[in-house]
Amino acid sequence: MFICFVEYHIASAFEDKYRSWMAKKQHDFKDAFQLYEGTDQPLLFVEVWEAATEEKALGIKKERCDERSSWSEMSDWVPGGSAKVHAWTFKPISGPLGL
Repeated sequence: MFICFVEYHIASAFEDKYRSWMAKKQHDFKDAFQLYEGTDQPLLFVEVWEAATEEKALGIKKERCDERSSWSEMSDWVPGGSAKVHAWTFKPISGPLGL
C-alpha cells in the first residue's frame, strides 16, 4: 500500500466555496481519499489517498497537481496558487526502519 498526501491552505475568503466544492469531490470520488483540516492551523488541509502500487500513487499525485486537471480550480483559492499545493508519495517500510 502506498500513500499520496496533498497539502494546501485555503484563503478564508474562499472557505465556503472550497467546502462546498470539496463535498462534491468527496461524493464523486467515494471513499478514495480522506480529508483532514489542521487543528492548530484552520484552513490547512491534507488529503490522504491510498494506492495499491507506487505507480498508482504517482498517478494520483500527477492528477492532483496537473494544471489541466479538474482539481486545478482549487488552486485559485490557495494563497500563492498551484505552487503552494504540495503532494508527496510515501512507501511502506518493511521491518524495523526498513532494514
